[in-house]
Amino acid sequence: MLVFWKQRLVFLAVPKTGTSAYARALGPHASMVVNDPPELKHAPVYRYNRFFRPMYEKMGAEHMDILAVIREPIDWLGSWYRYRQRPFLDGRPTSTKGITFDDFCQAYATGDRPPFANVGSQAKFIEPRPNGVSVSHLFKYENQDCLIHFLEERLSTKVDLPRTNESPKTDLELTPETLAKLHRKCAADFDVWESAN
Repeated sequence: MLVFWKQRLVFLAVPKTGTSAYARALGPHASMVVNDPPELKHAPVYRYNRFFRPMYEKMGAEHMDILAVIREPIDWLGSWYRYRQRPFLDGRPTSTKGITFDDFCQAYATGDRPPFANVGSQAKFIEPRPNGVSVSHLFKYENQDCLIHFLEERLSTKVDLPRTNESPKTDLELTPETLAKLHRKCAADFDVWESAN
């Protein structure tokens, strides 16, 4: 999470949406960079609302704009799948080694996800709170030009993104049945992505 106090902007770190690169590029310009623990670095709207918003309000910020990036859901799942293929997870329940992408997505679309497919939901991450706290600026991961333009205008600085945290390339084939199941079971994630800039 990046906080730009003077600009009244909070950049939430939705996992697997390139936020590590933005943290590296914009960290020197931020008032606060939350790197650890992961539960706070990747604080969703509900955790931001509970822990961070009250603190900012006490310091005089009645309103902070919230920015988030959303990735096309199949591509987002593919990034998780590839990340969990890495050797450092070998032998752990969260490893996807020896599991096809189709099996990973089938497991993700079940009600009780096994550890290797338990990666959360982008729609849940940005879900508005009952008190009205919600994402003000939602961008598609695939539309980096629009996001960079917004950040350069809002922060009055040039954004030069490094390439970081790239997962190994691998086959991401899905059967039509699995694709249909994902669209049915994860409709909120597809809707949120379609609604973004």
